This record gives sequence, C-alpha cells and structure tokens, in this order.
Amino acid sequence: MVTTHLDKPYSSEEAEPVMASILGHLEDLGLLQRGRCFVEFGAGRGKLSHWIHEDLQLLLVERSSTRFKVDGKHQDTGAEFERLQVDIQHLDLRKVPLLQQKKLPLVGVGKHLCGAATDLALRCLLETSKVREETEPAPKRLRSSEPRPGEDPETSEPGPGTGPVLGMALALCCHHRCEWRHYVGQQFFLQRGLGPAEFSAFCRMSSWATCGFRLSNQDCPSQDPTNQRVEHEGHKPAAETDAVTGLLSAAERQHVGRLCKLMIDGGRHHFLKTKGFSSKLIRYVEPQVTLENILLTAVPSCPALS
Repeated sequence: MVTTHLDKPYSSEEAEPVMASILGHLEDLGLLQRGRCFVEFGAGRGKLSHWIHEDLQLLLVERSSTRFKVDGKHQDTGAEFERLQVDIQHLDLRKVPLLQQKKLPLVGVGKHLCGAATDLALRCLLETSKVREETEPAPKRLRSSEPRPGEDPETSEPGPGTGPVLGMALALCCHHRCEWRHYVGQQFFLQRGLGPAEFSAFCRMSSWATCGFRLSNQDCPSQDPTNQRVEHEGHKPAAETDAVTGLLSAAERQHVGRLCKLMIDGGRHHFLKTKGFSSKLIRYVEPQVTLENILLTAVPSCPALS
C-alpha cells in the first residue's frame, strides 16, 4: 500500500529535501502547470508555495499569525499570492473571492499537516458544497485579489462553486493528534467493527513509530490537536503507560506504530476512493531526513480536462 519514491527530482536545488521531493511528485502527477490555484494548507511562512512555480495563483491557509513570511518575495513576479488567516475547519472555498471569480481548478498541498488538520484539509477540498454554519467565523483576508465591482466579499453569496480539484499532495504527520470527530475514514473503521475507542488506541500507538517511550508526560506540549502549522518535531506525544509497553521490544513497538499509521491512512485512502480519487501513500524521503516521511497523493480516477 505504501510505495517508495525517494527524492523525486525537481529543478530547484535550493529547496530543502522535503519540499523538493513534494514538488517532484506534483510534477510527476502533471499538477505543476499554469491555469490552476494551489491551496497550501497550514502554510506557515509559505515556503512550499514559494517553491511551487511562478505565474500561478496560490492560496495560503494558516490560522495563526505568522512572522517572516516569504510572500513578499513574489511581489515582482507573475505569481499571485493570497493569504487567509482562518482555521481549516471554518474555511469554505466557495466563498474565497479569488476562487469565486476565476473558477480555477484546485490543487491541494501541505507540508506536514499535523493530525486532524489533514482530515480537515481533505474535507475542505472535497466537501466544499456542504453548507457551513452561519456562526462560523469568516476568514481574515491578509492579501487578496480585488473583489468584483460593487461586491462585498465578506457578505456576498457564494457563486456556483469552485473549479474542480485536480489533485493533491499532502505530507502526513502526527497521527497521534488525529481526532475521531474530524477523521474522514470513520466509515472505513466502522465497516471493520472498529469505533472511536479503537481509533483513539490506534492514534496513541501510532506515536511508537517515531517516539517510542523515551518521552515523559512533561514533554508533551499542550496544543490544539488541529494545529496546522508547527513542525512535527515539536509535536511529541506523552509516553504510553499501558501494560503492553513492557511486553514488546522497541523494534516491535516501532512496527506496531507504523501499522497504526497505515491503518489511519487507510481510512483516508478509502475516503478519497469514495470521492472518485485514486490515491497513493508514498515514502518520499529517507527516514534520516524525517521519520514522518509519508506523502499522500491523489488525482481523480477519471481525470477532468484542465
């Protein structure tokens, strides 16, 4: 289920290995082309979008205020950056003026989307027709395209919808931070007689793949499980205290942790299949670069013309 394609080549030698490999896979999927909008979830400083391409539309989604953004580097290029400060779970792409006006096909990208943020991004991309609650906050537009004459982008009704989703490449991270309420693979688990309790156990044990039991409870930061930006190295789960910890060797725990991650990602694969997408889990960099080295890619099973 997991294939290995390490360090896909990409023309920019300056990009760090993780981003260079993600870009290489986007190129391999035929997604690095003009006439589409790249939506970077959990964008942070926007480094991934920075390396994608010039003369493109880029929509950066980040709920936190971010310092040292690289957006300004593209002021004199053909690339159009728009940054939204909003939690992914509150984002309705139909209401983004750039997408309303241009109806551009979408490509979703993310560099280490932590835990539930991956599921929220998948829902945001593939369930944009779902009506949002009126009480949800509107995104804070930090830099955006000009609205249509006489139109208030914060209050106007959404258009017919966004352009089609042409594909995605999401670097997965921090499965121990997933939540059942946001998880897109609930049906996948339920069909196998598993529910929220079992899912929670899989999430806890998934940390064995990268952290083992070296950490104590004091090492676990108290952060929102749907955090979308902070790098995975800072998301350290608390040590497990279950009786099973003394029954397995470190290598066995690591193997179990990887299987738990694979199970969680299997639900995401199932979700994408139900939405008409063909997806792959790819080991895209060496573990020496990062232990969180799985990339989820997906394209429509029957590609639409773009």
